[in-house]
Amino acid sequence: QAQLVESGGGLVQAGGSLSLSCVASGFVFSDYAMGWIRQGPGKEREFVAAINWDGKLTKYSDSVKGRSTISRDNTRKTVFLRLNNLKPDDTGVYYCVAQFVYAEFPNPPPGGYWGRGIQVTVSP
Repeated sequence: QAQLVESGGGLVQAGGSLSLSCVASGFVFSDYAMGWIRQGPGKEREFVAAINWDGKLTKYSDSVKGRSTISRDNTRKTVFLRLNNLKPDDTGVYYCVAQFVYAEFPNPPPGGYWGRGIQVTVSP
């Protein structure tokens, strides 16, 4: 049973920083590109960042580029997302996503494996 479990969310003031982690199980983690997708209140889901199977390639959305870092540790089956200089528009539910084809990011097709999501709230 494939499973992705996010942690590290919470309430942060604008300008602060936050780190998310996602632990995978039930599938071959190193076979997959990983990404983070978020959905703010009343908004559609939005790509945030992605990383290929061995961590040598990364992609970021324009909204977070320069203040975000995605990384992974295949020995721990974990992918991370660090966000700096948080803005209220960063508020939303953040989903950890496993996608076999890295090139499909930032707009992967439906499917893959999704975590339950974790809330990030940035106060003004």
